[in-house]
Amino acid sequence: MIRARDLKKHFKVHKRPPGFASAMRSLVSRKYEVVKAVDGVTFTIERGERVGFLGPNGAGKTTTLKVLSGLLHPTSGEVEVEGKVPFRRQTKFLEAITLVMGQKSQLIWDLPPSETYAMNRAVFDVPHEQFKETMAELTELLDLGPLLDKPTRQLSLGERMKCELAAALLHRPTTLFLDEPTIGLDVAMQVAIRDFVRSYNQKHDATVLLTSHYMDDVVALCPRIIVIDAGVLIHDGDLRQLIKTMDPDKRVTFTLTGVVAEDEITRLGSVLVRDGQRITLRVPEREIPAVVGHLLGPLKVADLAIEDPPLEEILRVMFGRAREAAAS
Repeated sequence: MIRARDLKKHFKVHKRPPGFASAMRSLVSRKYEVVKAVDGVTFTIERGERVGFLGPNGAGKTTTLKVLSGLLHPTSGEVEVEGKVPFRRQTKFLEAITLVMGQKSQLIWDLPPSETYAMNRAVFDVPHEQFKETMAELTELLDLGPLLDKPTRQLSLGERMKCELAAALLHRPTTLFLDEPTIGLDVAMQVAIRDFVRSYNQKHDATVLLTSHYMDDVVALCPRIIVIDAGVLIHDGDLRQLIKTMDPDKRVTFTLTGVVAEDEITRLGSVLVRDGQRITLRVPEREIPAVVGHLLGPLKVADLAIEDPPLEEILRVMFGRAREAAAS
């Protein structure tokens, strides 16, 4: 469904020192710097996949999504989405995709969402019966009933984001580009948006490419992740396998119920966090049964949890290694 081969997008940026004299000189002679926002990225995504697209700020994630959705023309390389070349913006292509950006709004500020939906129905020429069926489905999944006739400016950020998603999906696209769809939302609303995206993906066999700085979004939705840094792809593969490869040790968190000698704790594993009686250890996976047995037996701990390393830690290590390699 989505294919990028040696995709590059470079921008020529005018740079000048501050000051009036520099401003005058720039009128007749300008110096430019080439910014390589995306530099030779290659990947393929099959129909129905949910893929996380990750990287630090300025890595080229949003630029890539804009190229894939046809908003930007690539500098070089090949791009194909739904069998079409995005920047040609053919009608069939536009009917098959949607781009949701958490910091951009398509709702009309002084009108209720229902008016925007009616306008979108006309723009995409959606048959009335299909429109009613889709609206009923989206209203149920996103709990939009109380929001449809309320002016957009009176909606909270979370309510507005739910309405934005509905507006983007009225024409039933089969490829979803989601750029920070849960930005600024509270925990409950983030969970609601994730559940909705998963339900839509499963019901319509839709392909999802998601960027987010909330790693919980990625872990909950995306079995596969693509990671880029400074416009270059540094990882493409299974999320769980990446975590196991980069850091196979587990995180064991528990709460002590009594006084325990420090060496009794440290011999079980490396102490990562200690907050009063609450402790998190780093423990090799092969030692987990023995450590858990000791914690639940002689130490009689409470609230025991065993988890993989946080994805944030894994990415931080990846970015560090990639930059060291680039520098060398």
